[in-house]
Amino acid sequence: MMKIDINTHIFKDIKYINIDNFDNRSKNIDIDTIIIHCISLPAGKYDNDNVINLFKNNLDIKKHKSFNDLANLKVSSHLFIRRNGELIQFVPFHLRAWHAGVSNFRGRDNCNDFSIGIELEGTTDSKFTDEQYSMLINVITSIKAYYPKIIDDNIIGHDEIAPNRKSDPGVYFDWKRLKGNI
Repeated sequence: MMKIDINTHIFKDIKYINIDNFDNRSKNIDIDTIIIHCISLPAGKYDNDNVINLFKNNLDIKKHKSFNDLANLKVSSHLFIRRNGELIQFVPFHLRAWHAGVSNFRGRDNCNDFSIGIELEGTTDSKFTDEQYSMLINVITSIKAYYPKIIDDNIIGHDEIAPNRKSDPGVYFDWKRLKGNI
């Protein structure tokens, strides 16, 4: 199990990149949900720093025509899991990352308020790697130990909180594999 530093709310012994795209959660809010996303920039192209640069507000939109829609977009996630299983944290867990957008889960709007966002490097049209599942299972098990209000039914995909807008993590994400191991 991975350790979370109780003072910083950051996993110990992993890569942490400080970014500006976050803010404080509302007072007296319980973190009780994990939202799984997927992203690659451009879609299906891996092993580059484009996602990191997007979260750092430093993406060169001239690099690819698909980046034009991302100009001036301010987004983030707590965690990013690369294809090789490398884990990168961008936002301490007690702070609100900007990953969910307009969203609703069980009658509660603004899912960023009460959730932790995890991005998997990938697309909705491709399978994820064994290394990603292994890290994701480790991460979720560790987060659940630190935030006991997170129950398995509250580990969901982006598509569940914004169904008319999002489809990630997609049909190739193996929910049985994940839920059978956390």
